[in-house]
Amino acid sequence: MSGKPAVLIVEDEPLIAMMLEDFLEMLDHPAAGNVDNVADAVARVGQGGFGAAILDVHLRGGEPSWPVADALADAGIPFLLATGGHVDPPPARHAAAPVLNKPFTMDGVAAALGRLFGQ
Repeated sequence: MSGKPAVLIVEDEPLIAMMLEDFLEMLDHPAAGNVDNVADAVARVGQGGFGAAILDVHLRGGEPSWPVADALADAGIPFLLATGGHVDPPPARHAAAPVLNKPFTMDGVAAALGRLFGQ
């Protein structure tokens, strides 16, 4: 066991979610699972058991994930905003959240997690 926080993945593309799980494993961060929609993600935040999240800004059908970001912030759980071209600025409450740009790379995920945890 690495002692590094488990990371919840909120991503609607199954192949991308699996790739992120692999990256997390290689970086010694346990994956706390994957959810692909706002309702399930908000419920999962309420269950706890993880120390960070990677949050896709737009989920299936263009569903914005800001309610998930709100739930994470309310719970004091840090998160990365994952985006592949999000052009609208995030709500002011989340303007300082670190961004993980798509396409994801191992180095990019490692660097973003380092920023998230102040390393």
